Amino acid sequence: MNGYGPLEVKVWGDFACFTRPEMKVERVSYPVMTPSAARGVLEAIFWKPEFRWLVREIRVLSQINYFSILRNEVNHRASVQTARRRIAGGGGYFAEEEQNRAQRNTLALRDVCYVIRADIQVRTHVEDHAAKFRDQFRRRVARGQCFYQPYLGCREFAAYFGQPISGDQPIGQSANLGRMLFDLEYSKDGKGRGLPRFFDARLQRGVLQVPVHLYAEGG
Repeated sequence: MNGYGPLEVKVWGDFACFTRPEMKVERVSYPVMTPSAARGVLEAIFWKPEFRWLVREIRVLSQINYFSILRNEVNHRASVQTARRRIAGGGGYFAEEEQNRAQRNTLALRDVCYVIRADIQVRTHVEDHAAKFRDQFRRRVARGQCFYQPYLGCREFAAYFGQPISGDQPIGQSANLGRMLFDLEYSKDGKGRGLPRFFDARLQRGVLQVPVHLYAEGG
């Protein structure tokens, strides 16, 4: 620990979808923002290679409301190589003709609002003090600055952010959330896909605590 209390940022949006990985075809959201999604919001606001974010807790400020939508999606990701071949051949791409179009149902969240509490952990080789980065983060939040627009699980679900206010209180709901995605763990050589790590999540009076030992295990 660095001797400071966790940093806080309030995030909200009209829609959110923190997809449960066990759902292979349809998208179904966790009822609460996951730690990995919270880290993504923090990094969108402020990130430097000199430190990493440690999400400590997520406070749920609005009631959990689901809604269902049907979306057009494609079955395969676009690649640079395929795009170059099509340009060279003078052709275009039409999902229907390629039989690459699919309609999938999404069970998402509506009108969400959270307070993310997190610490900055300066990497061992860095001489700068954590207070430097903490102050930079606070200034960016106060000014509404970000490296790119944060989002709530899916890129089309934009997140807005600002400073928490004194009246922000978590909901009184408590529930076992089951196995929740903590984050993806990547090998240090930068190769391969990330290995998902999970933990037993519980919402206690509107607060999701992230176990401290998860960061120690991840290195």
